[in-house]
Amino acid sequence: MTKPATRIQKKNRTAILAAALEVFSQFGFRGATLDQIADAAGLSKPNLLYYFPSKEEIHQQLLTSLLSAWLDPLRKMDDAGDPIEEILGYAKRKLDLSRDYPRESRLFANEVLQGVPHLGDTMPALKTLVDEKAKVINGWAKAGKIVAIDPHHLMFLIWAQTQHYADFDAQVRAVLGRDDPFPEAFAFMEHMLRRTLAP
Repeated sequence: MTKPATRIQKKNRTAILAAALEVFSQFGFRGATLDQIADAAGLSKPNLLYYFPSKEEIHQQLLTSLLSAWLDPLRKMDDAGDPIEEILGYAKRKLDLSRDYPRESRLFANEVLQGVPHLGDTMPALKTLVDEKAKVINGWAKAGKIVAIDPHHLMFLIWAQTQHYADFDAQVRAVLGRDDPFPEAFAFMEHMLRRTLAP
């Protein structure tokens, strides 16, 4: 039977994961080093290796917890709700993730750009959830509640539009010349989606 982690151990694991998130989101998996993560966490490299035996294990733990959070907004789409409001709610939750968790978004984007080498075995779960919600959207269309639209490409559009604000944050702020693009971003997305989805 393993002993429960002490307060210091919990604190150090949390510090390592927070530091790793910063380093991985900035440099990617290949560019990040254990030395960088240890420095950012305020620990020695041998101390870091006491908690995580490799860079791969730290990266995998971050990605596993991230994927669950990334799928939650889609899981919350209510099959029995108003279709347009449910799709807008999903888009808003995705945009909120980009606002509140930009480093996590960049970490996920880097993993996808590399061909999901560390998340490959979780892709079937993503596909299953997306396919389930695609059937719901198709059902709404057949019932005349929204326009007939390809549900997968609708989701790709929402992903691209919302994650852009995290993954290209510096570009968005430079072009707009202000620090908080999110209220206007959602207003634009809402206008676009309502016009697109209205039967």
